[in-house]
Amino acid sequence: MAGENGFIGSIDQGTTSTRFIIYDHDARAVASHQVEFTQFYPEAGWVEHDPMEILESVKVCIAKAIDKATADGHNVDGGLKAIGLTDQRETTVVWSKSTGLPLHKAIVWMDARTSSICRRLEKELSGGRSHFVESCGLPISTYFSAMKLLWLMENVDAVKDGIKKGDAIFGTIDTWLIWNMTGGSSGGLHVTDVTNASRTMLMNLKSLSWDEDTLKTLGIPAEILPKIVSNSEVIGEICKGWPIPGIKIAGCLGDQHAAMLGQACKKGEAKSTYGTGAFILLNTGDVPIKSGHGLLTTLSYKLGPQAKTNYALEGSIAIAGAAVQWLRDSLGIIKSASEIEDLAAMVESTGGVYFVPAFNGLFAPWWREDARGVCIGITRFTNKSHIARAVLESMCFQVKDVLDSMNKDAGEKGSLDNEKGEFLLRVDGGATANNLLMQIQADLMGTPVVRPVDIETTALGAAYAAGLAVGFWKEEDIFESGEKSKNSKVFRPAMEEATRKKKVESWCKAVERTFDLADLSL
Repeated sequence: MAGENGFIGSIDQGTTSTRFIIYDHDARAVASHQVEFTQFYPEAGWVEHDPMEILESVKVCIAKAIDKATADGHNVDGGLKAIGLTDQRETTVVWSKSTGLPLHKAIVWMDARTSSICRRLEKELSGGRSHFVESCGLPISTYFSAMKLLWLMENVDAVKDGIKKGDAIFGTIDTWLIWNMTGGSSGGLHVTDVTNASRTMLMNLKSLSWDEDTLKTLGIPAEILPKIVSNSEVIGEICKGWPIPGIKIAGCLGDQHAAMLGQACKKGEAKSTYGTGAFILLNTGDVPIKSGHGLLTTLSYKLGPQAKTNYALEGSIAIAGAAVQWLRDSLGIIKSASEIEDLAAMVESTGGVYFVPAFNGLFAPWWREDARGVCIGITRFTNKSHIARAVLESMCFQVKDVLDSMNKDAGEKGSLDNEKGEFLLRVDGGATANNLLMQIQADLMGTPVVRPVDIETTALGAAYAAGLAVGFWKEEDIFESGEKSKNSKVFRPAMEEATRKKKVESWCKAVERTFDLADLSL
């Protein structure tokens, strides 16, 4: 890669952990540090984080990663040009701008407490569940920040009072971090980027500004919302009290959009990130495509204030790697997440077992908040290896459901195939280290799966955005380089078409069994 010597840092703030990674000008990670933080489950279907704990985790990760890089002989103190930031999307924080303290714990993207608000709005609004789709590309759902903000405004006295007094401000995690890193209550910058803003339900996809009609309809005051900026521009400088004061914050993207950039996905190219959930995005170029098959219209990225906007179709899956964590933490079937590959490989099939992890409902393409998890086809023959394999298959079936919808929405509007007539799915995220999972994915899709050498492309995407903003890299370095794909691992389908078809039919039966289970009595 062409570029000057030096380093770019990347904060990757995820659903269960925070990392800081330092990259050199060849986009190689020279040092990193990761910290897990607490998940709170105060009630069934509720998921919360402590914003202060997240803030501290970022500080620790930056300091430790710089220490590691320095110990290895890298002059990061003198060579760090900028940092980028990527975060879990939709997770909602409201805090006091005078004290800097959160007025409630952060409500996490997968939290389902707002279902009654969603149902109420669907009944009240003329467009029902799709009332805001024309402006923001999103259906009314517990998933998005606006619903979480409404819940806080309606149920938390400190939030109500703070808004009334003009002291409360809202943000997703990127906004919370940037505000604190640039001064906090002493002049911190209240900003978000276009990709995080696109997941609130409040931003107009075409104007890339807060939609006045939506704010009026929902009763959300514009004064509490952050300024919207592009994904690649100098936002501000890190303040004193942080490990790297004076360093520019020059890139910001929601995690899935950062992975799109990290994978260098251009128009017609798709990626799937496997983390707590799974997220499949297809770059549709500079025109937003409205989905007729349960997908979301969103942004890919906007690489500068004057740059063209790249849009995307997205399918979001709430529970992917989280199902493996459930096997480990709640059932004790495995002691570590990495054990699942060997356990599942002990059997050649699931023995007719199908597992649908609809713990808090189903996202794309089903959008059923009344769904709950099921495990069907269990016999006396079933053992823990069958269940482990069924959990892996559930991740892959859900990705296939989304890709089938993408092909219906975008297939006729732009080819999704390569020069060999194949559709290639780029994959990333920690779970893709599981070779069995990747082979199952290729088998169930019937098309190749491509895994890059560096599977942590989310952090890399945020680094790219920051590097572009300060001239450390050029766009051709990222999008035209063939070096990254040379060493990629390709998984090709080995399953017969008849077997694939039968398994997909069985999966669809299992999904239907999850519907209308939310009101089961204890």
